Amino acid sequence: METADVIVIGSGQGGIPLAADFAKEGRKVVLFERDALGGSCVNYGCTPSKAFLAAAHAAGRARAAKKLGVHAQIEVDFPAVMERVREIRHQFNQGSKRRLESAGVKVICAEAAFADYHTVKGGDVTVEAPIVVINTGTSSSIPNIPGLADTPYLTNRNFFDLKELPPRLLVIGGGYIGLELGQGLARLGSETHLIVRGDRLLAQEEADVSTTLADAFRQDGISLHFNVNTQKVNHADGVFTLTLDNGETLQGEALLVVIGRKPNTSALNVAAADLELDSQGYVKVDDQFNTSSPGVYAIGDVARQPAFTHVSWEDYRRLKAILCGDQRSRSDRVLGYAVYTEPQVGRVGMTLEQAQQQGINAEAVTMPMAHIARAIEWGHDLGFYRMVIDRTTDQILGATLVGYETAELVHVFLSLIEAKATWKLLEQSVHIHPTYGEALPSLARLLIGDDMPSCPNM
Repeated sequence: METADVIVIGSGQGGIPLAADFAKEGRKVVLFERDALGGSCVNYGCTPSKAFLAAAHAAGRARAAKKLGVHAQIEVDFPAVMERVREIRHQFNQGSKRRLESAGVKVICAEAAFADYHTVKGGDVTVEAPIVVINTGTSSSIPNIPGLADTPYLTNRNFFDLKELPPRLLVIGGGYIGLELGQGLARLGSETHLIVRGDRLLAQEEADVSTTLADAFRQDGISLHFNVNTQKVNHADGVFTLTLDNGETLQGEALLVVIGRKPNTSALNVAAADLELDSQGYVKVDDQFNTSSPGVYAIGDVARQPAFTHVSWEDYRRLKAILCGDQRSRSDRVLGYAVYTEPQVGRVGMTLEQAQQQGINAEAVTMPMAHIARAIEWGHDLGFYRMVIDRTTDQILGATLVGYETAELVHVFLSLIEAKATWKLLEQSVHIHPTYGEALPSLARLLIGDDMPSCPNM
């Protein structure tokens, strides 16, 4: 049996930098990884999906330019699109490998399991360390639909291995992964159907976010099927046939199943380390990432943190600080995230409903994209900007931005909230004309009823 200072299980976007940092500082670090280095972000999440959407949205924007008087003939070389995606994925994966190697981290390519409280075994290697960090992430949750298991269905894990464009795509799920990949294939030429169990897309977001995206998807020719469940799946002669519980049947050459995520904890043998899981299998942690076993920590979405790369990376920074004696916690941050559909959704902080549920005297102001000069000039009329404020303190509590490249713009609010700034600071700001950001001070000025205050002396 080997000994080490730190064991890291999983090479996601929290595990790799944590392992590399400690190794560079002279500690012996062993990292176990059963799959490709880099975790879901690099291999079947952010990196390949955004490279894929770069092509998809380029095609979509070119088609949408007809309302500007520009008529383009779009030809998509789908094999070339996907080959580029895989090349970028490989580059990022190799970058993860080089980072660990250069830092001196010992990487064990095997599935890890606890042998006891501080002993982990993977393959033929057993390692003991006083500190163990779990960063195993999540994987696709697959519904128990009759016939599905015996078919070559897609998840986000194997989606990027596609080499030919499916003429017809069926998507089960209305969350952000299904929306991004479904709209992406639609824009590249697939006839796309979304099968949604509920009554709207992105059910966790505000209702008008869902309505805006539904309008955008219909403009892209995507068929939306709400309030239905898939009762049966059949696959024959390269064609999927879905039987829905409303009596309808749908057919397509590809089926993407994206109904949610499940934690990767089943192989960890948590009983050996007396690790407590919640009812859905996530590792229970306190505000300092401690598990029920002393010296064992969990970060990222396996610990039921929001499933975003930047959250996992910030978990690494906080856990490292805690291990070095600093006073940090997993909740001392402002959470922002984005959905890379078109229009994009940029979110930070609380919605009005969330603030009111906490008993805050909150108010929201909303500005339609159609009222913004740059949006009118560029033909981006779908969407809106919304800000939530605390009426008692005037502090900005949250923002929802739906529109062109709002994933970039939402950082303005993220920084303002982090600084505990008030809406009055934003109202006083002078933003450049004509830009999308110019509308943010105008949004704040809705709280004083007009863009220009009245002058009582005139």
